[in-house]
Amino acid sequence: MIRVLGRQTSGNVQKVLFLLEEIGVKYAREDYGRQFINTNTDAYRKLNPNMKVPTVVDGDLVIWESHTILRYLAALHQPALAGATPAERGADFGAQSADLVAQLKILDGHIGGKSWFALDRLTLADIALGPIVARCLDFPIERPPFADLTRWMTGIQSRPAFAVATGAKPSALNAA
Repeated sequence: MIRVLGRQTSGNVQKVLFLLEEIGVKYAREDYGRQFINTNTDAYRKLNPNMKVPTVVDGDLVIWESHTILRYLAALHQPALAGATPAERGADFGAQSADLVAQLKILDGHIGGKSWFALDRLTLADIALGPIVARCLDFPIERPPFADLTRWMTGIQSRPAFAVATGAKPSALNAA
């Protein structure tokens, strides 16, 4: 029987439970999470190095990260949920690309004529957006140049802290 390690109130655990219920697969959910003081143990860390929930144990197989769990369960029990063929799984790429371009256009319009997203200085808005926008601008999709967003991104990428965060250079602060 599949074991689902995670608290009932976790949105990521709820995704897994929703799928298991939907496809009719029996499971046993066990209370795991910070409030149960059992995800920060060596035993749990061996199962899930992130020490977060959910973790699924299916026989000898251990899977963590909710979307990975969903893909595994769908592939094993009901592949049509993820798209039965490669064509079905990739059919909405055009729509997703168009949506991404629309979102980037909003950001490009907002940053136009400004150096920062809020308060005329580096704020959490820039820090939260930086890594995500960097990835989005690197996606191999057809899109306009987004000159203002690219200018902002160049400034963010020139910051030493961003270079460390994205693995481009080592940290002088990380003791590990």
